[in-house]
Parts: sequence; structure tokens; C-alpha cells
Amino acid sequence: MVMVDSAIYANGLREQKFDTLAQTYRQLRAAPSRAGRFAWIGLYRPDEDEISSITEEFGLHSLAVEDAVVAHQRPKLDRYGDIRFMVLRPARYLDEQENIETGEIHVFVGPDFVITLRHAEKPDLVPVRQRLEREPELLGHGPESVLYALLDRVVDDFLPVERGLQNDIDEIENEVFGGEPAVSERIYRLSREIIEFQRASRPLLGVLDTLERSLEQHGADVEILRNLRDVRDHAADVVERVESHRQLLSEILSVNASLHAQRQSEQATRLTETSLAQNEDMKRISSWAAILFAPTVVGTVYGMNFTHMPALDQLWGYPMALSFMLIVAVALYVVFRRRGWL
Repeated sequence: MVMVDSAIYANGLREQKFDTLAQTYRQLRAAPSRAGRFAWIGLYRPDEDEISSITEEFGLHSLAVEDAVVAHQRPKLDRYGDIRFMVLRPARYLDEQENIETGEIHVFVGPDFVITLRHAEKPDLVPVRQRLEREPELLGHGPESVLYALLDRVVDDFLPVERGLQNDIDEIENEVFGGEPAVSERIYRLSREIIEFQRASRPLLGVLDTLERSLEQHGADVEILRNLRDVRDHAADVVERVESHRQLLSEILSVNASLHAQRQSEQATRLTETSLAQNEDMKRISSWAAILFAPTVVGTVYGMNFTHMPALDQLWGYPMALSFMLIVAVALYVVFRRRGWL
């Protein structure tokens, strides 16, 4: 287990940082409880002993603990008495791989404590803690301020993911109309990434709505509620944009299929036209070959120079042979011409 940070805050300021869970427990219980004073413990891949320790110390519900240990949960918000358990799914976009990488954060929020638990290196929650420590007025609202800051960071990280998807869709549109052969595979791959991103972002709207109603019922500060509504608006905008991206990809896929079919049809038409042109050429060649064949036969026969041949010694024999060759050639030309071969 790595305890990333553990400290107690009072009136928006850090009182002291601790190196062990036991030190945090003792200091939290030693001083009298007052509004705005709470412990914030950040854990990374806790083992069974640490899980048992925080469960016993803060009275965490077994079902919530089981979800936090097993992980692979969708965003949700459960309430067990005065303890809230929230699951968040941060995301980041790896542009080179066109891959959306999602993480998972489990948050236990009680009257005087916040426990953040994660099983992966990303996301890093240190910037969230640093931001709150730079804004003591916000941090002074207690554990709810940490909950708001975590939600705000997760939703802010959604924005670059959405922009990355938009850029890739623009590239895909250019590839579709440019006739790229491998664009269909890219469309399918990006569609799967969008679905995965929707699983992380869409349920967050319900989480924010439930959290806002719960905080209103328990008299949360107006500033915290106002900030949560702003986060909700940003989250809704991202969800709507991503849904439009998904629909656009579906339409692009249909257009690509139509264009592909059109290209195949045009190619088949060109092949047919080529075949017809070749047939016409073959007809012309065959026709001329037939026309020239008759004179060639006659000329070949009379070119054998045998002693006894019809009309060989006659004065009209030569004109007769030429006339016969010409008549046959003209007759064949007329026949082929009428049939459209010439």
C-alpha cells in the first residue's frame, strides 16, 4: 500500500501531515470535533490490512468496501447512514493510439473524513489536493468541498477527451471522402472507444443530481451547491457532445458503405464498358479478317502454279480471279456493316 497523503484540515487549512494511518486516527480523535475539521486520507492500492483498518476506524459499510476492493464499477453514489460512497471514472485520451484510458476512484465521505482510494497510477489526485489547499475558503466547507473538487477535476478531464474525439472524427470524414480503404476499421475502433467513454461519463449526470438533492436536504452550503450545478452543466455538455459524436460516426459509417458500394458499381461499369469495347474491337478485327480471307484463299490457290488449273491459260482468267476476290470482299463488308460490326 502507498499512502499518497494523509492530513487533517481545519477551517480550510492543513493542520498536520501524517505518515501512518494510526497517527491520523489519533490526531483526529484527540481534538474535539468541530465543523470544518476533517481528515483526508489518500490511498493507492491498499492491502487487506489497510482496508480493514479504515473500515473499522470509520465504520464503513461492507458492501461499499467490497465495491472499492473489487473495483471495475460504474460511476455511482450510495449512502450508508451518514457516509457517502462514490465511484468516479476519470478518463484521458491517448491521441496516437486513439484510445481512451479510464481510471477509477473510490471516495468515502463522512462527517469528519474523506478517503480516496485508487488502484491505478492515473489519475493523480495530488493536483486536486493542491488546488484546495490554495483555496482555504472553499476547503473550509469541509468534506463536501473535496467531493466537489474531485468531481470538477474528473469533468474537466473529460473535455480534452471530447476534443480529441472531435479531431479524429474530422480526420475520418476526410478519409471517407478521400477513399481511404482502411477507414472502416478506424470508424469501428473509435466507436468502441466512444461507447467506453459514455460508460464513464453518462452515469455521472445521475450521480451529480443525486448528490445535489442529498446535500440540499442536509443543508449544505449554497456555494458548494452552486459549484456542483456548474459541474453538472459541464458534464451534461460533454455527454451531449459525445452522443452526437457517436451518432455522427454511425452516419459516417453508412456514408462510407454507400460510397464504397458506389465505387464498386463504378468499377464494375468501367469493366463492363471495357469488355464491350473489346467485343466491338474483336468484331471489327474478325470482320476485316473475314473480308481479307476470301482474296487470300483465291490468291493462294492460284499462286500454287499447277499446270492444269481452270482458266489458267485463258485471257480472262486473271481479271476473273481479281473480280471474284473483290466481289466476295464487298459482299462480306456489306453483311458486316448491316450487322453493326463495322
